[in-house]
Amino acid sequence: MSQRASQSQILQPSVLGDLFRDQHFLPPAGYDELRESAGPLRPHWHTFSKHLPGVSSADFWLRWREAQQLIRENGVTYNVSDDHEANLRPWRLDPLPVIIPQHEAEHLARAIPQRARLFEAILADIYGEQRLLAEGLLPPEFVFANPGYLRPLHGIVPPNKRYLHLYAANLGRDDQGQWHLLRDRTQAPTGAGYALENRIVISRLLPEAFNNCQVQRLASFFQALINSLRSIAHRNRDNPRIVLVSDARSEAYFEQAYLARYLGITLAEGGDLTVRDRQVYLKVLGGLQPVDVLFRRLEDVQCDPLELQHDSFDGITGLVQAVRAKTVAVANALGVAAVECPAMLPLLPKLCRTLLGEELLLLSAETWWCGDPTQLKYVLDHPKGMILKAAFATRSIPTVLLDECTVEERQLHLAQLKANPSQYVAQQQLTLSTVPVITEQKLEHRRLVLRTFLAADQDSFLMMPGGLACFGSTNDSRSMSMSKGGGSKDAWVLSDKPVDLFSRLPKNDAPVELTRAGGDLPSRSADNLFWLGRYAERAEGSARLLRSALARLTEQANPNDHPEVPALLYAVVARSKEPLLLSQMAGVNLEVDVYPLVFQENRPYSLASVVMAWHRVAGLLRDRISTDMWRVVGNVHRLFEAKQAPRTNVEVLDILDRTVMSLAAFGGLATESMTRGEGWRFLDLGRKLERSLSIITL
Repeated sequence: MSQRASQSQILQPSVLGDLFRDQHFLPPAGYDELRESAGPLRPHWHTFSKHLPGVSSADFWLRWREAQQLIRENGVTYNVSDDHEANLRPWRLDPLPVIIPQHEAEHLARAIPQRARLFEAILADIYGEQRLLAEGLLPPEFVFANPGYLRPLHGIVPPNKRYLHLYAANLGRDDQGQWHLLRDRTQAPTGAGYALENRIVISRLLPEAFNNCQVQRLASFFQALINSLRSIAHRNRDNPRIVLVSDARSEAYFEQAYLARYLGITLAEGGDLTVRDRQVYLKVLGGLQPVDVLFRRLEDVQCDPLELQHDSFDGITGLVQAVRAKTVAVANALGVAAVECPAMLPLLPKLCRTLLGEELLLLSAETWWCGDPTQLKYVLDHPKGMILKAAFATRSIPTVLLDECTVEERQLHLAQLKANPSQYVAQQQLTLSTVPVITEQKLEHRRLVLRTFLAADQDSFLMMPGGLACFGSTNDSRSMSMSKGGGSKDAWVLSDKPVDLFSRLPKNDAPVELTRAGGDLPSRSADNLFWLGRYAERAEGSARLLRSALARLTEQANPNDHPEVPALLYAVVARSKEPLLLSQMAGVNLEVDVYPLVFQENRPYSLASVVMAWHRVAGLLRDRISTDMWRVVGNVHRLFEAKQAPRTNVEVLDILDRTVMSLAAFGGLATESMTRGEGWRFLDLGRKLERSLSIITL
């Protein structure tokens, strides 16, 4: 096998550092993040590899299995569709980090904040005096035909004139190693929470390399973010009530709950909030609590069904009116989707010179807006290597790589382009750089996209020292989407001097920080905690009854020797409307009568259906229950999510034993380790009510 053809290599159980001394592992075409063209390791990777020889492969794989177990137990997931329960995909993390040398990080730390400042200047103009339109610097289509431009927001100036508080940029290298901007994320960029979780896992996996390489920490970035949110409150600025507005169906709901817990703010959905007299309130058990800042994770048009999108069921009716009255601040500001469109990319160098008086430091992948006749002609004359995509935010126009289309498909897409050119952009495909990825104990090359983040920091922006590195599902995959099998890496920025050890964890001698979010229990959360308790008690009761019945059937060859078994099985489903069909003449049949009550998810009151409902409700309470409680829920859920149910009594009894023990542990945590607040009261109320109903039924 040639060096170039060697796309993967089996990892031998030797010193892990040998991976970085093997020059036969060469990438496909493109820039190699690991090695220089001549073969030696790049200097920053050499620094990393120096701290690995003391880690044997056996020790590494043991640590990695423990890290993967931690990811599963912590429930780090990614939702691949609107079905929150059915399509939760475990988060895929690669153990080898992406390493960014300090000089490159310093360049990006200058270039990316410049883009954010430019976008804020553009937003201030198009929602203000619109000088760019009047002078012809911005085509009218970029505003009036742009669905991201929200007319109700015209004339509204956000607090501190800040439009962006959290911004993300997708970056990719070309074959010369230069970074290019692939896409801007200005509405509600996701990934910062996943980047933090990746850092926690990898720093535990490779603590020697992490500490000795002087990797820059992430805590200061998140502190700047929470300070930015506090600074835009119109009142109570010293202690504002900040609410993270989420959507439980979101693909990144785990991250939303994770960030809310980490930042110490309240997690709520649109239905938990209401507008009264142009003021946003949070519905809590004690009544309505005024909200000062909304940190939204919803798209712009979803935020207010009254003035923005009438069929949105996730927003807050009247929010724009409250923003207009300056009773609540929203981050990111409403309307920032207007600059997220790919059509804006070709104009940014000129706009940067006009608005900022500077040259644009970070160029995007070469892009043409086809609404310009000259650019359209160029695209039609040079279709090779072009990617066609929507110019503005729309789901009706798919992203198409023309080189991968058949002749008929290409003609169809070009005809659609000619018919409506202003709705399309064409982008030159980059040959992205490659990184080493470990898959099933093999080392492979995958294409890399780096998503880095900015947090507003007083009058400027602070860049996260690292970010979320994403790779494709195969060697030649161009899609880095998690929903299509992609994975992620931790991104390390190395420092040549001691790193800042700031931590958001409270110090032992520090006074308790007062916050308005601590005692807030939204009504929805109270309802979910009530049902969490009911489902936990119901599952434990069903598991104990089924275990008793199955143990008796296992002890005796003749089921008729235990006439109490039908009564035990009937007690499981007595409260459902579905009668239990037991043939007293033929006795109890394990396959027909018992196993479905354990594993059949679509059967009312079966143990599996109760466990799935319990897991679903717990997933909506990630910010309210402890990590230990969530791990117990996840452990039980994994016992029943297997597609193939066990077929022997011993296997089923083992599952029931483990279920009973885990549910007992959950009850112990709720009793001994949960603060006696309103949340605990509703959980306890649900458990006791369910137990009472079971006793009455029996």
